[in-house]
Amino acid sequence: MPDKWESNGFSAIAKIEMGQSPNGKSYNTEGIGYPLINGPTEFTERYPIKKQWTSSPTKICNSGDILLCVRGSSTGRMNIANDKYCIGRGVAAICHKDKKSYSIFIEQLLISITTRILTLTTGSTFPNIDKNTLSSIPVGVPPLPEQEKIAEILSAWNRAIEQVGKLIDAKQRLKKGLMQQLLTGRMRFPEFDHGIHGIHGKKKDELPEGWKNKTLGSFGLFSKGKGISNSEKRGTGFPCITYGEIYTRHEFVIKEFHSFIDKDTAQKSQRIQKGDIIFAGSGETLDEIGKCVAYTQDEEAYAGGDIIIFRPKGVDSVYVSYLLNSDLLIRQKRKLGQGYSVVHIYSSGLKILHVPLPSLPEQTRIASVLSTCDREIELLRRKEIALREQKKGLMQKLLTGKVRHPEFLKEGRA
Repeated sequence: MPDKWESNGFSAIAKIEMGQSPNGKSYNTEGIGYPLINGPTEFTERYPIKKQWTSSPTKICNSGDILLCVRGSSTGRMNIANDKYCIGRGVAAICHKDKKSYSIFIEQLLISITTRILTLTTGSTFPNIDKNTLSSIPVGVPPLPEQEKIAEILSAWNRAIEQVGKLIDAKQRLKKGLMQQLLTGRMRFPEFDHGIHGIHGKKKDELPEGWKNKTLGSFGLFSKGKGISNSEKRGTGFPCITYGEIYTRHEFVIKEFHSFIDKDTAQKSQRIQKGDIIFAGSGETLDEIGKCVAYTQDEEAYAGGDIIIFRPKGVDSVYVSYLLNSDLLIRQKRKLGQGYSVVHIYSSGLKILHVPLPSLPEQTRIASVLSTCDREIELLRRKEIALREQKKGLMQKLLTGKVRHPEFLKEGRA
């Protein structure tokens, strides 16, 4: 234990207020009383959102308190209160015991012991952690001035991470705006806009001069992927894509593969080619149905089951992928979805989708601009991940005293 640090239970440094659910009859959505937090339903990445209120509050948290989920599969998840809330039994409100302004230190300390919190709930049919268990988790407690310095250092990293997050959000908004304008012809590049049919003289749904409205099936052929079971996946071999990966691993273009199959499985599967558009044949909601990605590589690769393959001719497949995933085409695909718990879409529906197509050079120019946006967003995401990893490593060292600010170092002690 570093010089002047103490080893103690978590409650020696933190005030813990366990939630208590109010009478259900007091719940309302009219804003009467206190906003209510029952658990992760109200949580976001950082601050909770107000969905319901209670006119008979029980336990109250203050703005700045750390909100910790203590029941169910979300145990250990955190948010920061941005107002006074009534907290239900699935949540605990935590703040610094002595200095309210030092709650940032408590937040980082909680993050550092999350693994221990989860370990204490492992094996339970319904995971939960009570106040006594949480209070007794051992932590190293530095003097208040050092707590403040640690909080100050980690807050600087938080600000850097937050700033990159804001840049990502701004880039995504810019890209969304560009997609809405470029993919409908409302905005055109000077080399393609000859001033004959500009935006100001065009009706909302009218296409620019030189653009054509075609059905998807009029410029390509459809085929199906073939089933690749989880047991047939390998760590190496021939790359393949499964329908679930279209949702979880790729956005508009397949940049790298995450699953592989051996030669025998490849021989009975369906090969994809450069320029193909790969659709997920099913999904959980109408909004996501028909999500697709373009394949632009020459590498031999295969498509698993519940995948629809579209092989277009005479178009830029990256442009088509952006277009098919735009709001304009999502609205059309929603009408084609079939089913309830699982929604399906079929090539018979996809082939009648109406898609606006400019000339091939203009398609490529639009795809290039949107791809540049995606590359910039990806670089920012990598930067954000790197900052989070650096902060995590620094946090582990600062909160255990392995690294200390020079102000608190003494000769011969680390």
